[in-house]
Parts: sequence; structure tokens; C-alpha cells
Amino acid sequence: MAVDSNPPSANETRRVRAALLQKVCGDEDMFALGTSVARVVQMASSDDKGTHDLAYYVLSDVALTQRILRLSNTPTYRTASGTSVTTISRAISLLGFDNVKTTALAMLLVDALSNSAHAQSVRLELENALCASLVGREMARTSSYQGAEEASIAALFKNLGSLLVASHEHARYREISALAAGGKHTVGQASQMILGCSYDALTEAVLAEWKIPDSIVRSLAPLPSGIQKPAASRGEWMRQVASFSMEVSKLLARSVNPAATPDARSLLTRYGVALNLDADQMEDMFASVQAHMTGLLQSMNMQPQPRIEEAPMGEGLPNVLLLATMDAGETAEDTFYPSGKPHNARELLLAGVQDVTQMRAGGDAKLNDVILAVLETLYRSMGFRFATVCLKDPRSGQFRARVAFGEDHQRRQAGFVFPMAPTRDLFHLAMENDADLMIADAGSSKIRDLLPIWHRNLLPDARSFIVLPLVVGKVQLGLFYADRIHPAPEGVPPDETSLIKALKGQVLVALSP
Repeated sequence: MAVDSNPPSANETRRVRAALLQKVCGDEDMFALGTSVARVVQMASSDDKGTHDLAYYVLSDVALTQRILRLSNTPTYRTASGTSVTTISRAISLLGFDNVKTTALAMLLVDALSNSAHAQSVRLELENALCASLVGREMARTSSYQGAEEASIAALFKNLGSLLVASHEHARYREISALAAGGKHTVGQASQMILGCSYDALTEAVLAEWKIPDSIVRSLAPLPSGIQKPAASRGEWMRQVASFSMEVSKLLARSVNPAATPDARSLLTRYGVALNLDADQMEDMFASVQAHMTGLLQSMNMQPQPRIEEAPMGEGLPNVLLLATMDAGETAEDTFYPSGKPHNARELLLAGVQDVTQMRAGGDAKLNDVILAVLETLYRSMGFRFATVCLKDPRSGQFRARVAFGEDHQRRQAGFVFPMAPTRDLFHLAMENDADLMIADAGSSKIRDLLPIWHRNLLPDARSFIVLPLVVGKVQLGLFYADRIHPAPEGVPPDETSLIKALKGQVLVALSP
């Protein structure tokens, strides 16, 4: 491809840069992407709320839920017993909070950008980003820095500028690639000439617009040339890891046997001392990343394409893992009762029981993990609109919702509070008698008379719901509650009832002293 030997004028580069930033930051779809990315990045893993927020975020997107579950069930992650993972709560427990978080971010980029008209170039950059995030994660595993997992997010975003240009200004992307392929300019210099700013500067500007934390944005600045010295701070280490990760990603994209290439030796010379890597460790890291990359692509229903060694740069650059399809994958249509309950509720409940049992059998599951997994299973398996667990709060003398899933869950969780002092309403009667209730039609006068005012005000459209008391040794600890906006005349048959009781039983065992 021929490139104009006369670089664009200053006015032209300013115009191109301004137009690109307007496209990226002003486009409705890109604004939505930025909002979603910022929300996931800000989720903290330091408490149970972070795990719940991440689980709820994934569950709110059916395609994302399918992909995370599919990733959990690839050979790379499948548990030693071979038990299938069927809940997001279990997936987070198995894969780790930070792994699921970074994977969700990667999938957001894939969903937002993979349908570009310039699929070949965009897919190349997407693969680089996905692979770099896996390299960053491998580096974080051996780091002594607190919060080192953030390096995988930085690595994922390292080529965001080139990814967005490939998607939104493809002609400019081709010009930059061809100019860099000529050998007289680096990619940074070429992008500066064509866009009026480097890819790195564009990445920084976009992430700042998306309100991504400064610690991540600063880690994407280019490194000085030459051999890197050991980092004096976490920020400097993240900067080294982000650059190293992207270079490794590009090496893996163009080589069948990367460890044996001169480029691998150059990488080791440049980063080995700084990142405490030797040749054997780097070769092991290459193998681990390639295996995890295969699993990640499988989870997104992407088909790999064989590598072609050392092909020239530019349009048609060989793609180590060409994405044959970018759809959500599974297309099987579940059928539902008019209430919203799935016809295969029994199978979904059974899978959830197995999942929670496996979680507890591991011996390291926290009480909140078990509660979250049970709540998620009830919510998904039975087709509920809103689901929560309400526990006793002795200090306030109230039963108070602790976590929730479903529509408007934050507002409804905040309002799901009632006094511990017994009254003759449906919730206290259920706990006093330790009776699991399935209300098929809350609109009937007899049921409505037993609903407390706070419930009628908070959930006026609830037409069917379940109440599962949590009672240990006659001590009332709380209850599970989940509802729909339609009556459920199909009820709950005995086999489903047994599975629901088994789920509740797992929580009762975890609550017992």
C-alpha cells in the first residue's frame, strides 16, 4: 500500500484527533461502553459487596453470563472432579474475583467493537488486548505488590488507542500501519504523524473520559528505550508489565514457537532483570498464556486460526487467533410458563444444588459465598424478578435484606426491612412455623390481608413469590424471598420443592454453630 510521503498538516492532524475523540467519547454506544467499563473497573474485591456487585453485573447480561460459565467449564479451569459450574457465584469462587472482572472487561470490548465493518483489523487488535491481559495476570501472580492484579486491566487497555482507531477511523489505521511497516518510523511516531497524537496519548485521553482510575491510566505511558531496571514503585512496575504484556502478545501472534525466536531473547534482555524473569520462566509463561487464551476464546465461541511466521505488517497482518464468530454462542431457546418460570427449572435447580455442594465440599467457602450462590440459583432457576436474603440485625431490632438480585435491586434491597418483634403477617408466620411458602397468587384477598404494609408499598406488583425461613434450633435468623410480577398457577412440584429445600439446607448447615 502506498503512503503519501508528505505528512498531514498541523491543522489536519488536530482535526483528525478532535473528530476521533468526538466519535469515541460522544458516540452513544461508546459512551455506554465507557460507563460499563468504569463500573466494572471500580468494583473492589476487598469485601463481600464487591463479589455480589460483580455477580449481579454479570447476571444482568445473558450473553456475558453464558460466556463466563463457559469459561469456567473449559478444560483449563474445570475442577478436578469434573463437576460442571452452573452459577456465577461458583465461577467467581473458582476463577477468582480479579480473573472474572478482567474477563468481563475483555468481553465488553469484544461485544462493543467486534461488529465493526473493518473486522479483520479490529479482531487483530482485540486479540492483542485479550492476550496481553492474560500475560499481565501471569505477571501479577508472582508479584509482591498489593493489588498487582490491576496490571492485567492495564495490559488489556494498552492498545485501546489502536483498537479504537481501527474501528472508527480505519483509513487512518491503515496509513499508520503502512507507515510503521516501512521501517523508518515506530508505531508511536507514525500515529503521531497521522493523528496528531500517539496511540498511547489517545488511550490516555479516552480512559480519562471514561473516569478510569489514574493508577491504570498512568501505567499505559510508554517506557524509555533500553534495558529496564527493577521498579521502585507499584506504578512503575505496572507500567513495565503493561508494555511487556503487549509485546509478548504480539510475539505470540506471529510465532509458532515464540520462545526460540530472537524477539523472545530481546524481550528477555529488555525486561528480564526488571520483572525477575529467566528464559525458562518466560517459556513457561508463554505456554500458560497460550493455554488460557484458548480457553478464553472457547468461552466466547471464537475459532483460532493457525499462525503464519513473520508476515509483513499492515492490512492482512496474520492473525494468531482469527475470530471466526463473535456471537454470544448458545442459541438454545428456553421455554417459560406465563409466570416467567422456566420449564426446565428442575434441571437448573439440580445443577445449582450440585454447584453449592461442590463449593462447600472444598472447605474454603465463606458463609456469604454460600448464601450468594443459593440466592443466585433461586433467582435464575425459577425465573424470579427480584430475589433477596433477609437476615436478623440484633442491633437495630430488625430483619434487613443483605444482598439482592433482579430489577431495581438496590432500591428494593434498601426497603426490604421489617421489625423483629412478631406480628401476625405472612413473613413472621412463616418464620414462627418454619414453613416454606410458595404464594401462587398474591392478589387473592386472604393472602393480601397477611401482607404487611411495608411489603405492599415496596413491591406492589408482586403477584407470586416464595418465602424460605432460615431457622436454626428454633432461632429465627432470617429468610429468602423472591418474587415475580405474574401469578404462578403451575406451582412448585415435589421434585423442585426437594431441591429448593436442599439449597436452603446448605445455608442452614453453614449458619449452624
